[in-house]
This record gives sequence, structure tokens and C-alpha cells, in this order.
Amino acid sequence: MDENSRALYDRALSVAPGGVNSSVRAIHPYPFFVERGDGAHVIDADGNRYLDCVMGYGPLLLGHDLPERVQSAIQREAAAGPMYGAPTEREVELAEFVTRHVPSVEMLRFVNSGTEATVSAVRLARAATGREKIVVMQGGYHGAQESTLVAGEGHHTTPSSPGIPESFAEHTITVPFNDAEYARGVFENHGSEIAAVLTEPMLGNTGIVHPVDGYHETLRELCDTYGSLLIFDEVITGFRVGGLQCAQGALGVDPDLTTFGKIVGGGFPVGAIGGRTELIEQFTPSGEVFQSGTFSGHPVTMAAGLETLRYVADEDVYEQVNALGQEVREGLTDVVADRAPEYTVVGRDSMFKLIFTRDGATDERHCTAGCRQDEDCSRFEHCPKDGADVGRADTERWERLFWPAMKAQGVFLTPNQFESQFLSAAHTEADVETLLDAYREAL
Repeated sequence: MDENSRALYDRALSVAPGGVNSSVRAIHPYPFFVERGDGAHVIDADGNRYLDCVMGYGPLLLGHDLPERVQSAIQREAAAGPMYGAPTEREVELAEFVTRHVPSVEMLRFVNSGTEATVSAVRLARAATGREKIVVMQGGYHGAQESTLVAGEGHHTTPSSPGIPESFAEHTITVPFNDAEYARGVFENHGSEIAAVLTEPMLGNTGIVHPVDGYHETLRELCDTYGSLLIFDEVITGFRVGGLQCAQGALGVDPDLTTFGKIVGGGFPVGAIGGRTELIEQFTPSGEVFQSGTFSGHPVTMAAGLETLRYVADEDVYEQVNALGQEVREGLTDVVADRAPEYTVVGRDSMFKLIFTRDGATDERHCTAGCRQDEDCSRFEHCPKDGADVGRADTERWERLFWPAMKAQGVFLTPNQFESQFLSAAHTEADVETLLDAYREAL
């Protein structure tokens, strides 16, 4: 059962706030503690085995059992020494790989987390433009940073967490994702004050909301017209959606700056800020925008990220995992058509999620492998367009009833309605069938 996990959680409550080191892990009534990974599965402290669709919240594109060449690269780097406080060849090679494949990235600065990447990108945008206001999407998430932890609409925003001065929120404007006219109105009123628009290409922390046709092109046009920067947060989508060109390549829109994390570090702590040379060179020491970090460009992380991406490129991993993602979303479409026709299947490539939409249309679905915001689809008006739409879904039912039902069948999902689910190269056709059977039973 789960006696060991319960005992570990009891101990953790005495030494960690809420018994966890990331609030999203605070599963009710308590989380299971993982002992080890095995391919597409995790085994907890009580020996229970779960099909893993969390994959570390996205970084584990290859699954838990890394290919021998990736393991060897990591072990060689770790054996040579933990870290040096000096540059290594691996960080140069990884930066060269990224700049070679991501269309908008000419230069890169590595940091240690997605949060650190977005913090640094916002600082750089403000310095490069001489402006202070940042536009973000309502319901979007860009890490635990003061400039984007806001609530409210438009320029009427307040901090969404205690401990953040009101003055931070005063410089942050929120707009609904996929509402081009709202964005135009914000720029008409505040364009000369806006340093940057910061958005995920798809809302990956809010149920996977796909952009409507032309939305990012509108943001690109507005930024060009008003002299603002367009920042794509590809911490989640980077090297998972759109292959080696990332989501921006798939969408055909080039941002000025891009933030990375997760996969680019091969499962180790990482972040990065990429973009045009004239922008990235404004970071110290070549410029005056301060940015530094003891563990930035950590050699083990760089080796893991580099060899992971090389392996992915050599072995056609995207073809494999994206095909599995297609199968999952098509299968889920069939399941909900029978069991819960008002629900919405979302996702792209190796990402997927089922949104418990309350008022979705119940007729036949035009998008059979995840909502694409297709205006010709009969469900178009009912599919979530922004974070608020996802927030109005039956989130309590998802968390309190559905998640435990899936866990009881041996399937590990992200523990709320908002976070994406992920597949990896370790998942198999049999795993897809197991997953879909569990959905049928739970729904």
C-alpha cells in the first residue's frame, strides 16, 4: 500500500513547509515518495509501480532509463569533477547546438532554472527598451518571479502572492490569451511604456491552450510597431513541441527573446535566455545588464542536455513520441465522446491533457487529436481560449475524484487540472492502451 510514503511525509512535515519542496507536489491527502524510475514508470517507496505521464513536469523526453551514450556523457563529466567556476567546452557546444536549430536564437546565456531565465529576460527587455511595463497573459505562468506573479485584468493588477510589493504589479499588464483586440487596445493606451510581451507559445501550465490562428502574428506586429520586445517562454515547449526548432518554428513566428529550461538540461536543473546577438550581448560582461550565477553552465547539466539533444536528432525521437501523443489524444477523443462529451481534449506533439470543461458542445468533434482552435469546428466557441476558461472547468472534480481514480489504476498524472501531461521515448503502444483503459474506467 503506501505506509512508507505516509511515514516519509510525516517526517517531511517537520522539516519542509507542507512536507514538500515545490507546492505542486502537495497531493491530497499526501504524496507518494518516488524511490526510482524505470523507463516510462516510477516505483514508490512502498514498491507500487505507476505509469508516469508527468516525466518530471516535462524534462524527461527520453524517459527514466537514459540511452547508454547519454548516461556515459553524464558519468564522464561527473567523474571529472563536480564544477569549476570556469567555462567548459560543453557549454559552448550546447549553445552552438541551440543556435544552430532554433531560428530566432543567435546567442545564449545559460542559467539554472526557468524562473531565473524569465527573470533575466524581463530585466534585459527593460534595459534594452528603457521602459518598465511588461505584458503577460492572464493565467499564464513564468516561474516564481515578482514581475509576473500578478492577478487582475489589464493595468488593474495586484500581486498574487504576499511578499511582493504593489509597485511590481503596477508595471505588469495582463491580457487574455487569444484576444487580439484586447492586446491592440492595451498597446494603443500604453504602447510607449511597454518593454515586452511575455507569453508561452501555448499555455502549457494552464491546461495546454493552443493559439488561435494569427494571434502570435498580431503580438509580433504590435511589438514591431511600438518598439517592444516579444518574449516566448519555451521552458515547457522548448525541444518538445515543434522538434528542434521548438514551438516558435512550428508556429512560424520569431520572438526577440526566448527562455528555455527542462529538456535543454537533459533532466538536470537548467534555464537559458536566447535571442538576437545585439540583445543578448547586453548582459554582463559584454554589456551592462547584470546577470551571473555560480552554477550557470554547470558541466554535468551541459553534458546531459547536449547528449540528449544529439541523441534526439540522431534517432528520430520526435517522430516516435509525437506519434504516441497523437494516439493518446485520438484515443481520449473517442473515450470522452462516449463518457463525457462536454470535456475537451488538448495538447500537441508529446503533450496532452483532458480539460473538464463544463459547457463544451456535445456534438461530433472536428479536432480529433487535441483542440487546435479551428474556427470551422462546431466546438470552437466552447473550447478554452485562455487561462480563465480553463479555470472555469471542473477543477475540483479533476483533483478530488479523477486523479485518485487514475492513481488507483497505476497511472501517475500531474496532480491538478492545469499542468500538462507528457510522454517520452520510453513509452510504448502497450502503455498507451493501459493509459486509455484507465481513462475509460475513471470517467
